[in-house]
This record gives sequence, C-alpha cells and structure tokens, in this order.
Amino acid sequence: MSEVSEAMETQQTDYKNDLDSAPEFEPVCVDVDRIYDSCGAKDCIRDLTVFFTDEDQQLVETATAARVTRASVLTSTVNVDSVAFHRGYFSVDVAFYFAVFVELYTAAGSAPTSVTGLAVYSKRAVLYGSDANVKSFSSDDIAAAIDPAEFNCCTAESGTLPRAEVQVSYPMVLASGLSPVTTPVILPFVPENVTEFFGGDLVAPTSQQVLTTLGVFSIIQLSRSVQLTIPTYDFCVPRKECTDQSDDPCEAFSKIDFPGDSFYPPATAEEEFGTSPKFNCGCN
Repeated sequence: MSEVSEAMETQQTDYKNDLDSAPEFEPVCVDVDRIYDSCGAKDCIRDLTVFFTDEDQQLVETATAARVTRASVLTSTVNVDSVAFHRGYFSVDVAFYFAVFVELYTAAGSAPTSVTGLAVYSKRAVLYGSDANVKSFSSDDIAAAIDPAEFNCCTAESGTLPRAEVQVSYPMVLASGLSPVTTPVILPFVPENVTEFFGGDLVAPTSQQVLTTLGVFSIIQLSRSVQLTIPTYDFCVPRKECTDQSDDPCEAFSKIDFPGDSFYPPATAEEEFGTSPKFNCGCN
C-alpha cells in the first residue's frame, strides 16, 4: 500500500471517529439568504470631478492649488434588472456617492480653506441570480398600493428579482489637483439625502475643477431567500456574565494593562508582525 493510500485511509478513519464521538444533532429548517453569485472589484477611478455648492465652487474657481485629504462613502444606489436572452442573469447597476474633503490654496504661504464636495462613480455587474416565479409576503409587511402593471404580461417582470447587496471599502485617495474645464461638465443625478448632506444644491464647474483619483474595493452579490435544513447541536447559551460598568474613571483606568510595547518598540519587522505583516488604520 502506498503512502498516499495509507494517509487517505488514516484520514477517513479519523473522520469516522470524529463523527462517532460528536454529539447527536437535530435537523431543523431555517429561512436564510443564499448567495447565488458574487464578484469582487478593485477599481482605480481616475480623474473624478468633485462637485461643490455654488459658494464653495467660487472658491475653487479662484484657487491656485488643491489637495484632497480624504474621502468617504456617503451612500450608494443599487438597481437590479433582468438581462434579455439570458435567463437567470441580472444586471446590477451601482452608483457610489463619495464625500471628498479638499483643502484649497489661494496664495503661496497662505492657510488652506477646507471645503467638502461630491464625487460620483457608477459601475455595472452581470451576475447569476436564478429564477423565482413566486411572490413572498410576510406579517411584517405593510400593505402598499397595487400597481396594475404587475398584472400586464407584456410589461411585468418574469418572477421576482433577487436581492443585491454591495459592500465597499474605505476609499483611498491616490491623486488630486486642479484642472481647467475644457469641455462642459454635466452634473450627475444626486439623491435628495445627498443634497441635504451638503446643505444646498451642487453646481457644475465652469472654468476650473478639482479632480481626484480614488482606489476602491467592492463586492457585489445576488441572493434569494431559501429554506435550508441544517444540523443543530444545542441552543446558544451565553457563557459570559454581564457585569455592571463602574462610573469611576480611575477604576476603569486601573483595569487597562500597561502598554509596554509602546515604550519598547520592536527592533525588527519580524518581531512586530511575524512572517505576515498586518496593516491597519492604527485605531487599535
């Protein structure tokens, strides 16, 4: 018998022993969201135009330099549509709305003026979402108006649409600067809640604009609610007792360990990170 066969036989024996020693379980039926398809993206979004309110745009028009300090995701809109001639496939249209924090310089040596603008990026993904020719209702649902188009076989969707979910990372600012406007810039659609965030309507630049390049990681997935049978061993009983928090700040401070690593930093990268460095935002 070869070494590979012996290893496989040993592995199968160990697996059987684990099953025999495992506690008995009870099969239960659960309602969960099953992910049918997903994709990940690493987007380098070049030269996004940053839109400002009219007051801030006037500062941009007279600025001599600009620097984007950071950006964050305000919100996103996600729309799902069926793909013609490809049954079970759906297009997911996503629009990201970024809040861009900019420092404007009007003269050499002068203090910068901080303003906040909006950058918009749209993308599309085609994913498999399966078919479901049913309608789901729940006791938690609120009765809504009935759309007559749902009963028109020429216009109604075939079955229900899957649920799309988008996860996006914190944007990385890769480049930024001022640029003259050579062709007319069109202001994209801006949701009402985004307009309220900036405190007024945004305008398109006329002679000078702020451009930024962002790096973004995102995951798009399609899921549907399905019923699955899974094994259960026991209920999740808490193993930790809830304790009252003291209002005494000194007592809370006394429970914090002395940060020796901060006073005696590691001499080499291997001592700090081991074989695989861990990079984080430094919030720990």
